[in-house]
Amino acid sequence: MSDTQRVLTVNNDLPIRTEQKVHNGKVRSVYWLTQEDSARLIKEKAYDVAPGTELAVMVISDRISAFECLWHGENDLDGIPGKGAALNTISAHWFKLFKEKGLADSHILDVPHPLVWIVQKAKPVMIEAIARNYITGSMWRAYSKGERVFCGQQLPEGLTKDQRLPELLITPSTKGILRGVPGIPEVDDVNISRSDIENNVEAFCFKQPHDVDLYEKLLSDAFAVISEELAKQDQVFVDTKFEFGYVTDAAGKEKLIYMDEVGTPDSSRIWDGEQLRSGKVVEKSKEEFRQILLNYFPDADILTNKDRMEERYALARDNELPESVMMQVSKTYTDIAEKITGQPLTVPSDPKTEIIEVLDKQFGIIAQ
Repeated sequence: MSDTQRVLTVNNDLPIRTEQKVHNGKVRSVYWLTQEDSARLIKEKAYDVAPGTELAVMVISDRISAFECLWHGENDLDGIPGKGAALNTISAHWFKLFKEKGLADSHILDVPHPLVWIVQKAKPVMIEAIARNYITGSMWRAYSKGERVFCGQQLPEGLTKDQRLPELLITPSTKGILRGVPGIPEVDDVNISRSDIENNVEAFCFKQPHDVDLYEKLLSDAFAVISEELAKQDQVFVDTKFEFGYVTDAAGKEKLIYMDEVGTPDSSRIWDGEQLRSGKVVEKSKEEFRQILLNYFPDADILTNKDRMEERYALARDNELPESVMMQVSKTYTDIAEKITGQPLTVPSDPKTEIIEVLDKQFGIIAQ
């Protein structure tokens, strides 16, 4: 079977029984199940969730986005072979490890297929928190222009590009638009300080003030877990995004959990350790793809200048990237997934057919 057939790009048209509009994100589509199907599966599968919890099927695609655009390749290669399976497998691996080490649960209840999660509905904390171990990317660009305070935290003078930071730095931003919060602009993805959070606990949807400490501890501990595991593979964990939410378990206990994805090539930077020791940064994440794009197009400013968004959209729409580029990125995702899990990556050969079959036979949620 060709790589084109194995790539899942359209993931919001599956005949999953739902009464709500399918939420189609940049990479994942979410199908909220009916009340009846949710209740039935909670009972049949003995999920550790409160009765009445809403369940969803989350289907990941192989699409690749960068610089706020979706990109495609020649020969009808509209995604990266193996990318979705790699992201799902890596995230599920880390979430399982966090639970085993006594940190916290995640929103994932089941993984019936390499491209599918069954998840529970969580009440999200309205924070996207980036944990950084090195100064690179946008932080380095700001630092090199003289900025020294990041999300209320002072960085020392004299840091150099790609240098390890004195300690793990947590740089949170808003998730979605918060309205009526003093000092915080009403736009998405605004950098905030810890004091902003402490002074507006309810606005950020924390249940109690001490959960701010808990979220930071869960974040720091999880970062350490991933760093230690990657170090065994001589890979360097540079930074990652964390998201959290609240769920209620079968015993009626409300708890803070990890959600979204974590430690993946899409949400993190991972560097090769051997190359870094010789002074060279080799990306094992989507940052590699971003750098390829910056080098591929003559006018890279289109990709970084938000005043040129229409040109950027046209660039992504009208240009087929070489198949060799798409397969190079595929190898990066596949290799890092196999390093992390220690297992060969299972890449579906006929994604849609497989997903429909497993969701019908094992869960009974395919519309007839």
